[in-house]
Amino acid sequence: MDQVEIFKALSNKTRLQILNWLKDPELHFPDHKVSCGETNGGVCVGHIQKKAGLTQSTISEYLAVLQRAGLVTAKRVGQWTYYKRNEKAFEALSNLVASEL
Repeated sequence: MDQVEIFKALSNKTRLQILNWLKDPELHFPDHKVSCGETNGGVCVGHIQKKAGLTQSTISEYLAVLQRAGLVTAKRVGQWTYYKRNEKAFEALSNLVASEL
């Protein structure tokens, strides 16, 4: 776990919003299963981009930062990429904060 990369990833308001939305995708993206199909909880980039109101390239970069930090996982299915939170990383981060900071 690269602490610096994680805290850099968390230092952006939109990236924090994305993580919050992905915590409960059913609430924040109620139609994602209908339009994207069953993706084991993942949400396609297009839904995240639409909710954020930013360009797809900006959202893709934000998601790449979160993925490099290990905070989200990506699954590619055909032309679509689906993202979901990496809950194990959040458990490790919680332990890190509680024990070292």
